[in-house]
Amino acid sequence: MIDRRRLLALTGSAGLGAAMALRPRLTRAEGGAVELRAAPAMARLAPADMPETAVWAFGGAVPGPEIRVAQGARVTRRFVNDLPQPSAVHWHGLRLPNAMDGVPHLTQEAVPPGGAFLYDFVAQDAGTFWFHSHARSFEQVARGLYGPLIVEEAAPPDVDRDATLMLDDWRLGDDAQIVESFGALHDAAHAGRIGNWITVNGAPEWRGAARAGDRLRLRLVNAANARVMSVGAQGLEGWVAALDGMPLARPEAFDRLTLAPAQRADLLVDVTAAAGEEALLISFEREGAFALGALSVAAGGARRPDPAPLQPNPVPPLGDLAAARRATVRMEGGAMGGMGHAMLGGERMGPRELAAAGKVWAFNGRADMPEAPLIEAALGETLRLSFVNDTAWPHAIHLHGTHFRRLGADGAPGPLRDVTLLARGETAEIAFVADNPGDWLIHCHMLEHAAGGMTTWLRVV
Repeated sequence: MIDRRRLLALTGSAGLGAAMALRPRLTRAEGGAVELRAAPAMARLAPADMPETAVWAFGGAVPGPEIRVAQGARVTRRFVNDLPQPSAVHWHGLRLPNAMDGVPHLTQEAVPPGGAFLYDFVAQDAGTFWFHSHARSFEQVARGLYGPLIVEEAAPPDVDRDATLMLDDWRLGDDAQIVESFGALHDAAHAGRIGNWITVNGAPEWRGAARAGDRLRLRLVNAANARVMSVGAQGLEGWVAALDGMPLARPEAFDRLTLAPAQRADLLVDVTAAAGEEALLISFEREGAFALGALSVAAGGARRPDPAPLQPNPVPPLGDLAAARRATVRMEGGAMGGMGHAMLGGERMGPRELAAAGKVWAFNGRADMPEAPLIEAALGETLRLSFVNDTAWPHAIHLHGTHFRRLGADGAPGPLRDVTLLARGETAEIAFVADNPGDWLIHCHMLEHAAGGMTTWLRVV
């Protein structure tokens, strides 16, 4: 296996503008819609002295083509599937019509090889979002099927540069090719598919240039299957301005940030490194601190006053929490979890039978997608869902179609999110307004955990 051999100090930098300009090109499909094609491709994931890596990609590159639109604009993409498997596109974090959510067997049928599907929706919220495969996502996302979706607010913050950084980890062999152990039972029953090589925007190193005193907007996206990223900086100081695409009421000082799979954060950072030094984005891991990338710093910038909050999105406020209907999701299973029996395909099965079927997790005693929703809500109703992590592993719970607020120990609502991370043994309660009609998936975004049984759904009527 490739060892992660990046050191904390990096030397030599190319221009950030040039690096960010290396984007896959979009093509115009029949009928005027922009084409989003998924197909096998080659990518330079490993250093130049190693072979390119065979991947699956949108638009021929990893990440796929950045979609950047103004808030309120219509996004229209004709998805074309040139893969050897059925696929679909989920627009993660977007509040959009249910039929556009891209979940096979719940909101649409998977697009077969050689088929196409037109996605068409309005981007009503400004922020940092992303799109990724939602068919066999434990394999297709691990092969590279994802890309950024940026919705720009009408009055953006005053920054010198706006950069999207998609973080991912890959499981590569000595030949720099993806190890095709997708869906391995050991991964599913433990932390998920953790890779051995981290990239930023599909590159082994992110390099750029800035001036001392420059202010940057860094849009971080954790696109990994299962790795929880712990990100810090050296020579950069600033604030977290938004989480999962939703602005905070006020920017919060940034020191070290935890990003579960699928979570995002908008950082507003000032370059505090002096001219001639480097500013580093850092990943903290068991082995120590590793540089995700570096900016070579020149003279010429100027410090700004502390930033104002970003413009809030039009998310409805929570209703009366005391009167809200409640439901509980208990997470069971996994290694050292002692799940016991669970329902699968209408039958009550023991651990050996479940494992033979590839199911090692359960929500509320079910290891498959239930026929009935967890809860059926009226449009506009405020709901409270409690998630009880009765397992030995962390889980990143994602609710499709809306954003929620995690309630603190005192019952106070936290910031808007679409993914929340639960440590082993932890209980978390979220509250949200069911403002979007349709059938919406709830699952663990450790993608092997979802495939292993951690899925359910709710209905808004």
